Amino acid sequence: MDLDAFFVSVEQVLNPELKGKPVVVGGRPDRRGVVAAASYEARAYGLHSAMPLATAVRLCPQAVFIPGNFRRYREASRRFMAILADFSPFLEPLGLDEAYLDVTGFESLHGSIRQMALSIKQRVREEQGLCASIGIAGCKVVAKVASDLSKPDGLIEVSPGEDRSFLAPLSIDRLPGIGKKTEQRLRGLGVNTIGQLSLVPVEALKSHFGASGEVLHRHSRGMDSRRVALPGEAKSISRETTFDKDISGRPVLESTLRYLGERVGADLRRRGRQARCVTLKLRYADFTTITRSHTLPHPTDADQAIFDTGVGLLGAALAGQKQPVRLIGIGVSNLTEPVRQLALLEPSDRRMEHLNRTIDRIRDRYGFTAIQTGRTLRLRDLHPSDEGDYTLPTPGLSR
Repeated sequence: MDLDAFFVSVEQVLNPELKGKPVVVGGRPDRRGVVAAASYEARAYGLHSAMPLATAVRLCPQAVFIPGNFRRYREASRRFMAILADFSPFLEPLGLDEAYLDVTGFESLHGSIRQMALSIKQRVREEQGLCASIGIAGCKVVAKVASDLSKPDGLIEVSPGEDRSFLAPLSIDRLPGIGKKTEQRLRGLGVNTIGQLSLVPVEALKSHFGASGEVLHRHSRGMDSRRVALPGEAKSISRETTFDKDISGRPVLESTLRYLGERVGADLRRRGRQARCVTLKLRYADFTTITRSHTLPHPTDADQAIFDTGVGLLGAALAGQKQPVRLIGIGVSNLTEPVRQLALLEPSDRRMEHLNRTIDRIRDRYGFTAIQTGRTLRLRDLHPSDEGDYTLPTPGLSR
């Protein structure tokens, strides 16, 4: 199941005047950025996610452009997943707005699987004001295709034994895992539909696409043995944002790095994890992208330690570099369970630990920008919003 035009739909619930209009979430059209989500009215003009905002406004100048607020979307996602969990505990989220649900054995509680799906749609609509599209099938790949085909606000059920015939007439780009390059290569081989793909010998596909050729062969025949997998532990946590204009000044770069590092630190503490490695990501004006990492002597979840490491990496990366910065990000990896002996901690370390957790509680209640360091206050002037706080441009969305 998949929520339709998720970011846009959440904004339309909050502001009903946006319904029926071409709406774009992602940022202001006079600034650099990309489309994070577009309403179906905007898609009619050719707009789609990841499209540059400059292109979007040229194709649809009458569209309403909204910066976006990740906090709102995360909360809407939490409520959506809670609804799904009421129908089956076997839930595999895919991002914020999409999930697989294994309902085997639970259908009798609702009369049928189809009736269960209709009940899910009804609850999502009544409790959240959102529309969900659902695909029902005996395996994940066919259910995904059915869900996509049913958009918007649809429901398609593929009966047992009809998986291959359901897929056969569809264009190859409908099959999950086929990107632009694979699609071009397949069409170059004369393969335009999933049915035609299913007839290509598996060895031929493997010769062209390696191990993924065997997956293409199985999926094109409606064969998928993957089970619905419960969410696993994150292996890394990161935040990044693209600037409206390329930045040369260190103060702005450091302020942004501090903000992103605080987001990472808060996420670490929320998950009950510490990190041993900090990684800086920079993309320069010519789109050259670099990453620089440093392994810490001891694991940490402290904002200050993450920032100090990140700003050190930043200084080294900028030394002798004359190009301005287009994107900046910071992440942590090699995550561990918290290991600390309070008796051995310095008093300043204990105070900082208590301070971070107190700030977390305040932000959880009043919003992330309710309490800030002096360094991040600069961002309020650079990224103002009507609510008095600030929102970083896409792909940050204040995550």
